[in-house]
Amino acid sequence: MTKRFTLLTVALMSVTMLATSCCNKEENDNANCNADATINTIMQRKSVRSYNGDTIPADIMEKMLRAAVAAPSGMDVRPWHIVVMTDKSKYEEMFAGNFNMEKFMQSGAVVIFCADTTVTRPPRENPDAPAVTSPNPIWRDDLGACTENFLLAAEAYGLGAVWTACYPFHDRMDPVTNYLNLPGNIVPYSIVPVGYPTGDNQPKDKWDESRIHYEKF
Repeated sequence: MTKRFTLLTVALMSVTMLATSCCNKEENDNANCNADATINTIMQRKSVRSYNGDTIPADIMEKMLRAAVAAPSGMDVRPWHIVVMTDKSKYEEMFAGNFNMEKFMQSGAVVIFCADTTVTRPPRENPDAPAVTSPNPIWRDDLGACTENFLLAAEAYGLGAVWTACYPFHDRMDPVTNYLNLPGNIVPYSIVPVGYPTGDNQPKDKWDESRIHYEKF
């Protein structure tokens, strides 16, 4: 009985170790697959400038917006305010003079990423003091990350999008500011038309080893 028990114990331990090894391998494989999928989305992102005009489902739009606001934010201020436009009858007034109008009209939606350029909170050196409003010097960094997250989410869903400049060009900012009646502390930062792409859009290979530096410049 002892010998049989010992053999059975060894067998069970072997099976357990094999199962654990397989599980670990499966977890590693899944992690690698997830990593590959993420990297592939990043590498496949491209600026798409023509669309078929189809409406983007509301659930997909929400998921892309959720991805956008998952961006890093300095001191967790989260200064973004995002306006989603789909009524094309308003575009001529809202984007008056913008040379990207054709893209806007072809897209399924135009998303305007705006920023609160101020932050209201207690002073960092005295967190128990009353909140005060002061300029937020890093709102541009946060909005850049927010915009890029949206572009990557659009790529992941098979959509096309392009980051069109808004800030700091007043000829593009002012019509948006006036149409939306934005308060003085809110600035339109980027305008992103998004939709189902047409044409053969390919990503650019931007790798340049001469721009990569290890340990020193």
